[in-house]
Amino acid sequence: MTEFRSGFAALIGRPNVGKSTLMNHLIGQKIAITSSKPQTTRQAIRTVYTCDEGQVVFLDTPGIIRKTKNRLGEYMLSVSTGALKEADVILWLVEPSDYVGEGDREIAEALKGVGKPVILVIGKMDTVEKTAARGLMESWGKVGDFAAIVPVSGLRGTNLEELMQAIIRNLPEGPMLYDADTLTDQPMRDIAAEVIREKALRYLNEEVPHGIAVTIERYHLREDGLTQIEASIICEKDSHKGIIIGKGGTMLRRIGQSARRDLEEMTGGKVYLKLFVKVRPNWRDNQNLLKLYGYQDKKET
Repeated sequence: MTEFRSGFAALIGRPNVGKSTLMNHLIGQKIAITSSKPQTTRQAIRTVYTCDEGQVVFLDTPGIIRKTKNRLGEYMLSVSTGALKEADVILWLVEPSDYVGEGDREIAEALKGVGKPVILVIGKMDTVEKTAARGLMESWGKVGDFAAIVPVSGLRGTNLEELMQAIIRNLPEGPMLYDADTLTDQPMRDIAAEVIREKALRYLNEEVPHGIAVTIERYHLREDGLTQIEASIICEKDSHKGIIIGKGGTMLRRIGQSARRDLEEMTGGKVYLKLFVKVRPNWRDNQNLLKLYGYQDKKET
């Protein structure tokens, strides 16, 4: 009889390589937010996949950037490196190109001493010819010592089952870490904040998104099933506040309406969402504000 396996699988890679999208496809439901802008993920988001053979706890991490510009960047880098220590197996997601750039070479160097199985995942295979897979696997196989190399397409669902089996094979034998029906250990309050931030990332101009955070001021589930949420979008400049609100409040309504639709789908009920915009200059370099907004090393709590 095959023993049940369980453990943590850290998803790492350069910014905007598609880690959150891949994780959502692997568990079959959207939990982590996604956008086309780098540094969308700021926390190590945990999601859980359970099957007859094992249980995988995915750690979706911020993109690895060695040259950080502020304390928020330092925090995000510490989240990524911390996930490497916590993980039982590491999934390194790369673009479908045989060119290995400086950023990926730095990651390859960092992985040499982790002492854990590393699965190289070549993503976005739907963007290249089917015949390219073998050549890509051969090229990337020279970069490191991998437990497996799996080319995938989350969009088309290509090789996702093969990837999942490779992950489970490299986990230690052990019991379930979460109940079988658990998808994430994130509180709905935190998920709501991330959904709102995702919509802001999607609709706002390039110069604004990196300087925003979202805090939930009130989250209340009424007896009649209505979820009441009051949230603040934090920005660094008065000019950014004007952009977020938009002419006559049009942008803020657009963000709120889009977020509310997603939250209603997630909760299965009606959601009342009220948004505010607050200016907190240079909050990304303010240690107290970073902690207040949830960007705090767990070792400090």
